[in-house]
Amino acid sequence: MKKTVISILLLAAILTFGSVGYMIIEDANFDEGLYMTMITVSTVGFGEMVHLSPAGRHFTMILILVGVGYVMVLFREITESVVEGGIQAAFGKRNMSKKLEKMKDHYVVCGYGRIGQVICKLLHEHGKKFVIIENKDEEIEQINELGYLALKGDASDDEILIQAGVARAKGLIGVVSSDADNVYITLSARSLNPDLYIVARASDERRAKDKLKRAGADRVISPYYIGAYRMANLILRPTVTDFIDLAVSGRELGLRLEEMVVTAGATSLVNKTLMETEIRKNFNIIVVVVKRKDGNSVFNPTPDTRIEEGDTLVVLGEVDQIKSLEKSMTPS
Repeated sequence: MKKTVISILLLAAILTFGSVGYMIIEDANFDEGLYMTMITVSTVGFGEMVHLSPAGRHFTMILILVGVGYVMVLFREITESVVEGGIQAAFGKRNMSKKLEKMKDHYVVCGYGRIGQVICKLLHEHGKKFVIIENKDEEIEQINELGYLALKGDASDDEILIQAGVARAKGLIGVVSSDADNVYITLSARSLNPDLYIVARASDERRAKDKLKRAGADRVISPYYIGAYRMANLILRPTVTDFIDLAVSGRELGLRLEEMVVTAGATSLVNKTLMETEIRKNFNIIVVVVKRKDGNSVFNPTPDTRIEEGDTLVVLGEVDQIKSLEKSMTPS
């Protein structure tokens, strides 16, 4: 952008220089001076409007050297910019397609408004893979500047969702501004991936929540309700609220609340009691909740609580220790 502005200013300066020069040397008016300058630097070869004196011819030769030379350079830069821009756009789309084809267990974020921006920032901070679907050019430009992966298009379009790899995705977050669009997005995504975990935004919770649930959303969130709920908790139990925020983010305290799914490959945990797993002894991690596959939860589980495949553990511990536990649960 800066380079373009400079080029335009230089061209304007040359036109002004030529016009004023003819006005002084040949006593021409501004229109005549500008006309003479334009036909000189553009090399179109029209007839002279002003009869040139020897001094005028010398000035014209200088103007040809300066003006025509600059116009040729400017034309070359414009041509290179157009060609390179087209090549970069083509390669950019090709590289993005390759990246999307390789993505698995990622998240699809539909909409990059105020809420979508915060969601993407948090996903990025936690090192999660994600792709954004957005149809506004200005938002796409902002996404590209941040280095996020983005697809331009309508998130309710099956073809766009397929390109975003929704069939291989771990979750989808629908946060476009329209509740109706979020319903369509949820319907399309659920039909493409029955196992996808879907969180959808509802501006009008009373009217949209049930529709989004029926469409296939696992969770429906109202930003207004969440905001009000949080503000009330900050008044009623500020210390608890602050602790949970800090524990979830892992900042300042050095502790984090995290959840992890026990897969069949986690042989050190499957079909063993908490005491037998020695999670507390080896990792200094507290298991706060054991959520069973059927949805029932065991809060503050006892040492003889048995861990089964498909359980979700909610744990509290130091960030590095949690990473070590996650690594031990992954088959080598």
